Amino acid sequence: MSKFLNLTTALAVSATLATPVFAEKLGLGRPALPEEVAAWNHDVRPDGVGLPVGSGDAIDGEEIFADKCASCHGDFAEGIGNWPKLAGGMDTLNRKDPVKTVGSYWPHVSTLWDYINRSMPFGNAQSLEVDEVYAITAYILYSNDLIEDDYVLSNENLADFELPNANGFFLDNRGETEYAQFSAPACMENCKDEVKITMHATVLDVTPGDPNDGDGAPAGASGEGGAAAPAVEPAAEPETKAEAAEPAPAPAAEPAVEMAAIDPALIAAGEKVFKKCKACHKVGDDAKNGVGPALNGIVDHAAGAADGFKYSSDLADAAAGGLVWDSANLHTFLEKPKSLIAKTKMSFAGLKSAEERDAVIAYLSTFTQ
Repeated sequence: MSKFLNLTTALAVSATLATPVFAEKLGLGRPALPEEVAAWNHDVRPDGVGLPVGSGDAIDGEEIFADKCASCHGDFAEGIGNWPKLAGGMDTLNRKDPVKTVGSYWPHVSTLWDYINRSMPFGNAQSLEVDEVYAITAYILYSNDLIEDDYVLSNENLADFELPNANGFFLDNRGETEYAQFSAPACMENCKDEVKITMHATVLDVTPGDPNDGDGAPAGASGEGGAAAPAVEPAAEPETKAEAAEPAPAPAAEPAVEMAAIDPALIAAGEKVFKKCKACHKVGDDAKNGVGPALNGIVDHAAGAADGFKYSSDLADAAAGGLVWDSANLHTFLEKPKSLIAKTKMSFAGLKSAEERDAVIAYLSTFTQ
């Protein structure tokens, strides 16, 4: 006990001596220099106070994001593994498992800018230049379809930009609504006549299960009637009307190669190569637009024809100019996308192997509509 009291006393004395009054009397320490204060004074407010002078757009931000952020957050801010999704999730906040992203949930762009500036990239915080932070912020907004790719975000207009869920928050009123309940004397025994589990964490699957239950449902998981609650799969993100729409018919062109002439082994090889594309592009009977457009019927057909997909302005212009995804154009684009469409939204580096490009084109040609 005496050791504990001595330690407590020593800490109290140390804290007292550290106060400005005692420090001045004893000649300890000195006032912080302006540059030292500035090094810690990084906070940015929603009204723009604290933002340094600078600017950037999503076009530059895409390259920076691909180099410094995509390894965790994905090329299109869609998240990889357990790393956070930064884009998508619109209209999911009323679900049991909402997808909380910058576009769907965050209230202020200033929070995004401040967090990137303070803490990113992971493991190398505060290594980004001011203009790089603006550009990355712009790219994340662009990935949420909130700005065009050439919109220049700067210290002058950032505070004026309102995110979709800005009005979805309210002031913390727990002092009036909750604290009184929790400040009452706590019940320590016989607090309820009966205790039973009425629901379980279906998404996290953390409620212990009873190995004797034949259906594998968590023990005691029940509704009001006491029946075992069935396991519920997490709800899929709802489809938008654009995603649910069938791709618009594109002007048909004569196939460059007859289907019967395509080597089945080449098609099989192309299916393997397409695994590099599956995260963003879908093919097949149920293919829908996702991060990238569905690719059914793309070979030897007009570019920019997936109904409801928001193409980059450069690709839309090329499509209006008559671009057709024939073998030559597909080879050029798949080898280095930006060599054909300078400001394409696709940040995939490309397929350097001509054999891989031949194979994936052959595979895509099997999906005619």
